[in-house]
Amino acid sequence: MADTDRSARVALVGTLDTKGAEYQWMAERLAEHGVVVTVVDTGTREPHGFTGTVGVDQRRVAQAAGADLDELRERGDRGAATAAQGEGAAAVLAALLRDGELDGVLALGGSGGSAIAARAVRDLPIGLPKLIVSTMASGDVSPYVGASDVTLMYSVVDIAGINQISREVLGNAAAGIASMATARRERASRPVVDDRPLIAASMFGVTTPAVDAARERLEELGYEVLVFHATGSGGRALEALARSGLLAGVLDLTTTELADDLVGGVLSAGPDRLTAAGASALPQVVSLGALDMVNFGPRDTVPPEYEGRLFFVHNDTVTLMRTTLDENAELGRRLGAKLAAAASPTVLIVPRGGVSALDVEGQPFRDEAADAALFEAVLAAVAGSRVVVVDDPANINDAPLARRAAEELHALIGKVV
Repeated sequence: MADTDRSARVALVGTLDTKGAEYQWMAERLAEHGVVVTVVDTGTREPHGFTGTVGVDQRRVAQAAGADLDELRERGDRGAATAAQGEGAAAVLAALLRDGELDGVLALGGSGGSAIAARAVRDLPIGLPKLIVSTMASGDVSPYVGASDVTLMYSVVDIAGINQISREVLGNAAAGIASMATARRERASRPVVDDRPLIAASMFGVTTPAVDAARERLEELGYEVLVFHATGSGGRALEALARSGLLAGVLDLTTTELADDLVGGVLSAGPDRLTAAGASALPQVVSLGALDMVNFGPRDTVPPEYEGRLFFVHNDTVTLMRTTLDENAELGRRLGAKLAAAASPTVLIVPRGGVSALDVEGQPFRDEAADAALFEAVLAAVAGSRVVVVDDPANINDAPLARRAAEELHALIGKVV
């Protein structure tokens, strides 16, 4: 018999009205692996095919979202029910985590069940195992993963009964989440090996020298630096971590995702990029890294309306387009407005010598007029605010400027500790 005081806790989250038999089978497999299971029912109708114990029934899930189950049933609006039960499940999981009763989450589903599960696990901390077995996992999984460390497993066949194929796939899922949850519980019981303050930094290929130099300096100053690639998902992950309360500061030298959001590139992190640190009063040092470019895929995928613009084919799958003077002016206004509104101690680094490795003398994206428009607009936007400006003649990748950015962040953190 398992020692339930030491056994890992796994929440099995799903719609028992449509997948009851499958969840019953999964609960039994998890129990065989020595896991303590809490079943969270996110359905809206009576469970069907589930004969075990429901830890949190569908009515409590709806209530956790501020909804009424009877009203959801009467409305018959599947989208509204999915949204409510996803929100409710998220609140239930957050409560289990606070009570020390959650080491991992497992869910099964098609499009609706996967959407509920994705919302349920979205705000759980990085490092807590989250596994969704889904019919949707072979396509674009970004709506389900978001900025979290969700693991998606393709179900191969529909989740409709236990058969020769689903038995193998779901059996692997049960074994996987049991092992991950057990490992996490064991880690939590051990002393923290590295408790250095955490810094999140944004980087792109064309700002790598800057971030490498700044990271080295921050490590000398006693920090651990987490580097996020500014590819849209990387920016969203950085923003999520900035809201988590785990960081001491943000070194946001590479804000290129704002350009993709403005112009329509493929690496946008959305309109909320560069807001989380400011809203969380988290010390931040920000620069204009790679705002000279918008990202597209292979050259033949660039929208036809951009023909005639200046391009740089980075490789077979990445095409960079130079931002124009007007786009740079708008980017400066947008970035500056975000910083001026921040509640956090903020330093803005303005690298007059160029904002990327392609924006230096002799390189294809060097455009002093466009850069000047960017600099003038961002400085005008932060004028009169609490933002401290470091206006430097260097290129963003010059090592002395990068090290200064690190030291500026260290000074900001020292003032708030």
